[in-house]
Amino acid sequence: MTGGEQGFEERDRCAAQNFATAAKAAGVKRIVYLGGLGGHAGKLSSHLQSRHETGEVLREYGPPVTEFRAAIIVGNGSTSFEIIRYLTERLPLMVCPRWVVTRVQPTAVTDVLAYLLAALDEPRAAGQVFEIGGATVETYASMMRTYAAVRGLRRRLLRVPVLTPRLSSYWLDLVTPIQPAISRPLIEGLRSEVVCTNNRAADVFPRIHPVGYEEAVRKTVNRGPGDDPPLEVGQKHALMRSQGLIRDIRQTVIRAEPHSVFAIVEKIGGDRGWFYANSLWDLRGLIDRAFGGIGMRRGRSHPDTLSANDVVDFWRVDAVEPDRLIRLRAEMKLPGRAWLQFQFTPHGGGTLLRTTAIFEPLGLLGELYWSSLYPAHAFIFNGMHRAIAAAAESRAGPVPTTIT
Repeated sequence: MTGGEQGFEERDRCAAQNFATAAKAAGVKRIVYLGGLGGHAGKLSSHLQSRHETGEVLREYGPPVTEFRAAIIVGNGSTSFEIIRYLTERLPLMVCPRWVVTRVQPTAVTDVLAYLLAALDEPRAAGQVFEIGGATVETYASMMRTYAAVRGLRRRLLRVPVLTPRLSSYWLDLVTPIQPAISRPLIEGLRSEVVCTNNRAADVFPRIHPVGYEEAVRKTVNRGPGDDPPLEVGQKHALMRSQGLIRDIRQTVIRAEPHSVFAIVEKIGGDRGWFYANSLWDLRGLIDRAFGGIGMRRGRSHPDTLSANDVVDFWRVDAVEPDRLIRLRAEMKLPGRAWLQFQFTPHGGGTLLRTTAIFEPLGLLGELYWSSLYPAHAFIFNGMHRAIAAAAESRAGPVPTTIT
């Protein structure tokens, strides 16, 4: 669907036929295909019909197929789940059409992966179609309410009779960053009930016990920052948003070995300060204390080295990999969660230093916090990045003191 809203069905058919033909010619013994759950073809949206048709084309032209049909997959990066995340996080009051009471059986991504892996060693799965779903049947309204409860957000849903899925998709374009070519076909399918109609998956895969929606949401949102996406070496800055996280990435090549750059960054905070604009860091600490936070008073657990769980002012060390990575987790008062990460990669005899400020906004207040403070963050982190690079390239003795 990334190729455009129109014509994705034909592209699906073409891709499925090409893949199945090539797989059969290469001697592939089995195709495991993850499609979409849904009832009779005449009652399905174009998107769900295409998911079913893709399975049929794979069976017609390729080796034996094991097809799993799932509804919403609950996991970071799942487009349907990301829509629920963005709507619930950003809208304290949601005006909802009738389709919010459509029944749906969401599945945790961990359970979907368990089915896909189990199919490889289960001969009874060859040539079969399985409907898979979680332990609870939900509605789109109950999914948003449950997500809000897990995140500690208060949300109200107001149902109206006139908002069609098509009109809803236009509203979605304003509220979420999901591409319209993907979101609109998905929204058109919200009128289709997607629940399992048989227990064949449980009979063939009895060791898999799918969790309910609330547990799946908790597993999804209780995560760390994960890995940064790759950037070109020459790209100095990138601002990215995905899977509920905002990443402000800055990188540069330093004419010093990773060990030397790591040794400088390892001494950050405490009496030495933060390399740049220390007065602004102090001000942030005062604001934090005014709101009942810990401020900058804690200093460092150790003056020269860092270990996991050490304290660094109003941060805590989340992870340390010598000469490779330092990640700090914020413990100041925030409408969300934040990390500050430094990565050190060998490059051409020097070091590619990547500094990433990561923020997971909590609700609309978190979004406003990030937007309002981003100019100050950009000023501070740009300066800190330059100061670290300058200190590493000119280091001849002790680590330089801070720049204010």
